[in-house]
Amino acid sequence: MAVPKTAAEPTPNPLDAARAQLEAASERLNLDGGLRRVLATCKRELVTNFPVQMDDGSVRVFTGYRVQHNVARGPAKGGIRYHPAVSLDEVRALAMWMTWKSAVVNLPYGGAKGGVIVDPKALSITELENLTRRYATEISILIGPSEDIPAPDMGTSEQTMAWIMDTVSMHRGYTEAGVVTGKPVSVGGTVGRKEATGRGIMYIVLEVARDQGLSLDGATVAVQGFGNVGGVAARLLAGEGARIVALSDSSGCLYNGRGLDVEALSQRKGEGAKLTDLPDGDHLAGEEILSLPVDFLIPAALEGQLTAQSASGVKASFIVEGANGPTTPDADSALAEKGVLVVPDILANAGGVIVSYFEWVQDLQFFFWEEDEVLERLHRVITRAYREVCALAEKEKISQREAAMLLAVSRVVEATRVRGIYP
Repeated sequence: MAVPKTAAEPTPNPLDAARAQLEAASERLNLDGGLRRVLATCKRELVTNFPVQMDDGSVRVFTGYRVQHNVARGPAKGGIRYHPAVSLDEVRALAMWMTWKSAVVNLPYGGAKGGVIVDPKALSITELENLTRRYATEISILIGPSEDIPAPDMGTSEQTMAWIMDTVSMHRGYTEAGVVTGKPVSVGGTVGRKEATGRGIMYIVLEVARDQGLSLDGATVAVQGFGNVGGVAARLLAGEGARIVALSDSSGCLYNGRGLDVEALSQRKGEGAKLTDLPDGDHLAGEEILSLPVDFLIPAALEGQLTAQSASGVKASFIVEGANGPTTPDADSALAEKGVLVVPDILANAGGVIVSYFEWVQDLQFFFWEEDEVLERLHRVITRAYREVCALAEKEKISQREAAMLLAVSRVVEATRVRGIYP
């Protein structure tokens, strides 16, 4: 059914994709060479190799990163990822995408990202805490409410952020609630943050369906990645009447054309089950989810999933990107030729950073909002950004990704020019 990657197809470098997207926007904006070099280069990069004591008394050395891409519009903002495949180029690309993501939804942030090369599932809770606190200590020279504000990402959670906040607070001698977002509500987090990225995706799908004259009631959806982003998006879309026919995780894909019970699957997943262990549908290879005949495909796993080769098998009408960088530039071209509408990552999955901004504002004021206010503001900000991107795409006869990049890059360029170059 799918067109899987072959040995001849190299794994895409996300930094190449990020730079290609920037170069395309720079060409259209007619930026000079110096400004292009500034935007293509990360401002700060920290690589740290740090020891962690394991439960058996042994010591392992882990490698972590924190990269700040650009801070022209405000403090750097971006998540921390724990994954075995984390690399410096990946973190650089993710930091760059965070700059554009913050700008396209018009938040006063720059972009950053962090990561540790580790499989968090292979560590005990004590080992994870030891690793997190040591990593937090290493990057504490860069992070702070006015400098760089981390958040959860793949492999990290509210608990991870609480450990980081506490570690930094212990070093500084006072509670520094605004040093991270995505914390538990009990220590300065905001209601609505945990589901924010998935909820933002749901809002975008509703807008696309409305624009296309498509009823979401019964519309078919496939979600690649059944974690905090994909799982939440699937559950909320099912609540809006959509038929979730396929879900995938690291074990593979579960498909049922009549629709899957997302709530039940979420509960089983939370109990430790893999999707391919469950009898609720047909078990497919993980990559097959990309070629299912559905209305909406939501790639919400890792970057580089849709390549030129895998894109040739796509049968979805609309792609709403839940992951960062799931589509390579070559795949973008292939999807455009097929007439597939792609809502880009820097817009579609911006719900997390939007509500992180709300959390940061509340922490700085020590004044917290009700959940209905958080959700209403999220809806207003992300739908306004979507409308701006659609209007520019229609005016310039370009894709939504090109329009989103033009909006984002032009806003960063304006801030850079107004601020000037410090001698």
